Amino acid sequence: MTPNAFVNGDVDGAESNIASASERSRRPLRDGIYSPTMTFFDPETEDLDIPSIRRHAVRLAEAGLVGLVTMGSNGEAVHLTRDEKKAVTRATREALDEAGFTNVPVIVGTSEQSIRGTIDLCKEQYEAGGEYALLVPPSYYRYAMDEAALYEYFTAVAEESPLPLILYNYPGAVAGIDMDSDFIIKLAKHKNIVGTKFTCGNTGKLTRVALATNALTSKSEGSGYMAFGGMADFTAQTAASGGSGIIAGGANVIPKTCVKVWNLWAEGKYEEALALQKVLSKGDWVLTKAAIPGTKSAIQSYYGYGGYPRRPLKKLSQEQVDSVAEGIREVMEVEKSL
Repeated sequence: MTPNAFVNGDVDGAESNIASASERSRRPLRDGIYSPTMTFFDPETEDLDIPSIRRHAVRLAEAGLVGLVTMGSNGEAVHLTRDEKKAVTRATREALDEAGFTNVPVIVGTSEQSIRGTIDLCKEQYEAGGEYALLVPPSYYRYAMDEAALYEYFTAVAEESPLPLILYNYPGAVAGIDMDSDFIIKLAKHKNIVGTKFTCGNTGKLTRVALATNALTSKSEGSGYMAFGGMADFTAQTAASGGSGIIAGGANVIPKTCVKVWNLWAEGKYEEALALQKVLSKGDWVLTKAAIPGTKSAIQSYYGYGGYPRRPLKKLSQEQVDSVAEGIREVMEVEKSL
């Protein structure tokens, strides 16, 4: 990957304190489809189901995904202890390596409400095999989170984290905090901030950030900065906006379809990409509405594993399970054909 001239600029003249980031070779981020992986549990005890976690990681890599994210919102990170979070990341990295997918990087959700806690979690996940950190803004004390506070949060973590940071703009999960393009571009000047995930769905914002950072695309390495769409239902739109890829919860279920849309656009087959995007968007909306319980039920229905979320998230009724399975039937037919 070409060194990121934009990202490597200092922030207000600050010098980086990151010593350990270069101690271990890091797999580069590539354009394409990534997935925030589910965390699987024993249906009776709710203990981690490590074999299913490993199996799932390999299945997604085999389907053509170019990176995985552990401990995101889809991974129920808020339901796990620190030790469990490390175990999930370690199992994912080991499974990928053992299956020969040594070029697939593992991104880790490492958000805590304090700067100190987030830095500590970044260090723990680095030791567990994580290579990049995905961070939402802290939001518990929403009244205090003005732009200055958020700027300090992200840049202070970036100064100390052994993992390069990917900003995560997801207003629905952080009390409505919605970082605008000017703020993201300002943060992107830090040498240890290397991307943004736009789950806000604002393709105009993604376009502005991608342009300002000379983001990596399917056509060009650019600066290496990553501008990720945050949902499968705007995969083609992200590609058209100059984005670098998608980090999509729906890719847990329909990874090959997501990859196909991305590749069709990269090949210049725009009409085919948009036609398939319509099918993908229809199915992804079913999974989005059904959330974590529904996504796990879809994996169970079509792949034979998946199970249930940790309480207090509820299990779906059989009627709901059947409804999700039927709702994604069309896109699953495409998935099976690829």
